[in-house]
Amino acid sequence: MNATEFRAALTLAAIYILRMLGLFMVVPVLAILARDFPDYSPLLVGLAIGGYGLTQALLQIPMGMLSDKIGRKPVIIGGLLCFALGSLVAGLASDMTWLIIGRVLQGAGAIAGAVMALAADVTRESQRTKVMAIIGVSIGLSFYLALILGPIISGMYGLSGIFFITVLLSITGIGLVLFLVPNATNVAPSADTLPRFSQLRVLLTHPQLRLLNISVCVLHMMITILFVQLPQMLSATGIALAQQWTWYLPVLLISIVGLLGLMRVAKIHPKLVMQISIIAMTLCFIGFGWEREHSLALWQLYAFAILFFIGFNYLEANIPALVSSIAPAGSKGSAMGIYASFQFFGAFLGGTISGLLISSFSENTLYTTCSVIGILWLVIISFLSHHERLKRVTLNLKDTRYSVAEVAERLQAIAGIKDITVVEDERAAYLKVDPHTFDLTLAQQAVQ
Repeated sequence: MNATEFRAALTLAAIYILRMLGLFMVVPVLAILARDFPDYSPLLVGLAIGGYGLTQALLQIPMGMLSDKIGRKPVIIGGLLCFALGSLVAGLASDMTWLIIGRVLQGAGAIAGAVMALAADVTRESQRTKVMAIIGVSIGLSFYLALILGPIISGMYGLSGIFFITVLLSITGIGLVLFLVPNATNVAPSADTLPRFSQLRVLLTHPQLRLLNISVCVLHMMITILFVQLPQMLSATGIALAQQWTWYLPVLLISIVGLLGLMRVAKIHPKLVMQISIIAMTLCFIGFGWEREHSLALWQLYAFAILFFIGFNYLEANIPALVSSIAPAGSKGSAMGIYASFQFFGAFLGGTISGLLISSFSENTLYTTCSVIGILWLVIISFLSHHERLKRVTLNLKDTRYSVAEVAERLQAIAGIKDITVVEDERAAYLKVDPHTFDLTLAQQAVQ
């Protein structure tokens, strides 16, 4: 990577971290601290934890499309301003209603698509995968940091303090966009980065992508439900909220070791490892249900949480890779936009379901429901077909003398190309190729 690409990778990753920290730092503490509000109820707690997911799900695709029309930076800055406003509203909230409104406003700053598109715009094709990988790693890192920092900051400054610090993080992110993120030197072909409205219907009905979209929805529903319940379970064992980060840290570290083990097995049996991960997460909720009848020792709580996070970590990393692999050439942006919408809707669904079931029935009902959903999910994922992992390549057609039909015909004659989409108005050809047999130089020569 050259200096501009390296700066783009670091600054855009930093923006992601600042934003995701603000979303997630309240997750491990809200279920307990919300008890101080006069209108506290389990339903309102669930909505406050997962409420951001509704607006994220609704606006993820439109905001990405908007960045194609008015530019990446205006959309990113607008999203961060909305995020800061939501954080301020939540920080000043004197009741649960305003807290939920603040969380919903936070979610309205849906800038993921615009950030990825800007990363593509300021990088060369040969370096784009590296930059995207750095940004992708930052997303997972921010989640783990949030689990550690949330309890620490809330112990020092309370729930409002987390939201006010989030305002500062948002302003810092805006400063990065204005002064450090490079301006686009070229506009990269964006069909594999941003969603296209014309592709949504076809991709929503794609059998294999539909299975993965349902999977990520259930995945984030379950982790939201986990964090509605887990902080209270830890408090019941005598671990004060401000000290709960000391419990999360070893759980996360051990689960990462378990993830590495699953990844080794997945090279031989990828579908089996997905099923093992679902079983692990389901066993966690079965264990929580058992805890309602018999008090769990702390080591048992550790064991169930580690099981959950090993499964969660693997699926969180593997499902988007499968979506990217399965999506047709030239449709990755649309497929990932739909995927992200299902992902965030799962968070909203988790908060809503947990609140409704606990308010109307009991915690045991919630755990039983999650266990049944986990079993149904295991059945659903059995219909997922094995897919060959292919590499994506974008060819610039600005200098070609051939028509669209001629470009497609010439590319079809090249070994290793599995799927071709030529987008005339972008002057680009999107390819899915076998990296072992595909020759990039030969393909470039064929269209020039």
